[in-house]
Amino acid sequence: MYSVAFIFKPGELDDDFHVLDQQIERFAESLDGFVGKEVWHRADNQLINSTYYWRDEASLKTFSRYRAHLRAKKDYQRWYQGFHIVVSKVERSYGDGAIDHLTPNDRDKRS
Repeated sequence: MYSVAFIFKPGELDDDFHVLDQQIERFAESLDGFVGKEVWHRADNQLINSTYYWRDEASLKTFSRYRAHLRAKKDYQRWYQGFHIVVSKVERSYGDGAIDHLTPNDRDKRS
């Protein structure tokens, strides 16, 4: 499994942004390897983290080549004051089970 954290400082999010964002979201959701997305905001809303989860690298690469996604990357300065992306391979994920999460709970697999 892969996680991609898209951390950004929002700027002016106009109508063009929202249309493009919806296209990108629908495409991601249409891919078999898409697991889900979580969004976190810093308390002052000056940073937002949208983390996407993918079953496999092939799906992630397909998403990264989508025409609307490429356009958004090209025009990012229209909408963001800055960004940072972290692509991670999930080695393990665990918790007490009280919180539903998009990654598997590996603790359940231990003997």
